[in-house]
Amino acid sequence: MYSDNFRSTVLLRSEQSDGQVAVVEGAAPAHWEGPPLHHHDFDEGFYVLEGELTFEVDGERRTARVGEFAFAPRGSHHALANLSEAPARYLLVCTPAGFERYFDRLTAEQTGVAPPPEALKPFPQGTAVGPPIGRRETHA
Repeated sequence: MYSDNFRSTVLLRSEQSDGQVAVVEGAAPAHWEGPPLHHHDFDEGFYVLEGELTFEVDGERRTARVGEFAFAPRGSHHALANLSEAPARYLLVCTPAGFERYFDRLTAEQTGVAPPPEALKPFPQGTAVGPPIGRRETHA
């Protein structure tokens, strides 16, 4: 779902919040096309720390800059991308927790190290319903 040049760090895990919330820091390079347009059964909140990100939620697009927040409620069709010339960083809050395990696995794969034991537990799955924002922008 995420590309090799995307980086993430899990800051709060399911096991630390009784499964209620997880927090992940994401780092997206310039011109990052983002994950496919998708939906799943958990809420996601995105707080931009650096740069800017383009969000699409149920067909509406907007750009969020440093200090701004975007929300994708569970079940919504959503995606994000960094269409800018500069890298971006953001905090991702997922509730209920569990999806942070995906990011643990991604980081382990990218760095060639074993994921932490909690990352081997199941995580909620999403359903792709369209191409990434960045792919739609370049072919529009």
